[in-house]
Amino acid sequence: MTRKYRQRGYMNSSSRSERSEEPPRPREETFGPRTLRMPGTHSVSRCAGCGVVLPAGTDFSGKCPSCGFELHSCKQCAYFNTSARFECTQPITARIPRKAERNECSFYAPRVTVERQTSPGSSRPDDARKAFEALFKK
Repeated sequence: MTRKYRQRGYMNSSSRSERSEEPPRPREETFGPRTLRMPGTHSVSRCAGCGVVLPAGTDFSGKCPSCGFELHSCKQCAYFNTSARFECTQPITARIPRKAERNECSFYAPRVTVERQTSPGSSRPDDARKAFEALFKK
């Protein structure tokens, strides 16, 4: 007798010759939430001018070691927000006109971001820039 449909389970025959005898796989544990397999994270501070990762222990009263950008400026501050009043989330009394220049703000705190550790020793902005420049080399 031929079956009309070939799906498994439709009019199963009792003969064991058609079935493949596979050993049952052990069931994965389905108890509780799954464990996450995410890469590790680390806190870094990047220059607001060039995007290079600043080394730990950097003196934020100086300049960036690679581009010379002032590190004690509004653009490098954690409270800098272009949509806030005077472009700062802290209660300052007067607007600081030049955001990229050095200032003596008492609320200054360096911006620190949490990034994933995808590949150790790789700095993404430099890699992308080098790849772009390599496209147009003669």
